[in-house]
Amino acid sequence: MARILSLARKPLFQKTVALSDASMIACSRSYISEMRRSTLKDNLLRILRTEITYESEYRPPRPSASSFDSFSVEDRPGEQWIRLRRKFGEVEDIKIDATMFDGAVPSGPPAAEGGEEDPRLHMSLVVEVSKGEASGFDLQFVCSAWQDSLDVVKVYPVSRLHAALRPYMGPNFKELDDELQEAIRSYLEERGVNDDLAEFLHEYMVNKDKVEFIRWMKNVEAYVKK
Repeated sequence: MARILSLARKPLFQKTVALSDASMIACSRSYISEMRRSTLKDNLLRILRTEITYESEYRPPRPSASSFDSFSVEDRPGEQWIRLRRKFGEVEDIKIDATMFDGAVPSGPPAAEGGEEDPRLHMSLVVEVSKGEASGFDLQFVCSAWQDSLDVVKVYPVSRLHAALRPYMGPNFKELDDELQEAIRSYLEERGVNDDLAEFLHEYMVNKDKVEFIRWMKNVEAYVKK
C-alpha cells in the first residue's frame, strides 16, 4: 500500500515542481520586462529633460509681444496661430488670423559647395475688415506673408447674414487689373497690413515656435512620468 501511495504521489510532486518552475519563469520574464520598460522610460525622460534645459537656458524664447503698431496681439498657447486686432477710424474693426510657418522656398540660387542658406519661410494670413452688422458684409483678404513682404492672394466679401456653401470668391489677385491691385494694396497698407507687419509676424512666429516646442516637450515629459 505504501508503495502504491508513493507511486501516486510522484506524478503529483512532478506536476507541482513543473508548475513552480513555470511560475518562476513567468515572474522572471515579468520582472525583466518591467525593468526594460523602466529603463526605456528613464532614458526618454533624461533626453527630454536635457532638451528642455538646452532650449530653455541656451536658446531661451523671449516674452511674446502683446502689441505691434496699433494692433493688439492675442497668442494662442498650444495652437498654431495667433490673432491681431485693431480699430480703424470710427466704424472699422480689423482682425487678422495668422498661422505659424506653413511652407518654405529656397532663398536664392544654390549656395557654394559646403554652404547653406536659410529658406524663405511662409505663413498665411486672413485679414477681415468689418463695419458692423449694418454693412451686411465683411471684406476678407487672404495673404501670404514672407519675411520681408506681404502678398495678397484673394479678396472677397463675406455675408454677415448667411454663409453660402460655395461662395464666389472672385479671381486670383494677380489676375486683376494692375491699377486695381495697387489700389487694394494701398487700402491694406493704410490699415497697417504691410511689409512691416509681415516682418513682425515672422519674428513673432520664430519665437512662438521655440515656446511651443518647449511646451510640447514638457507635456510629453509630464505624460511619461505618470
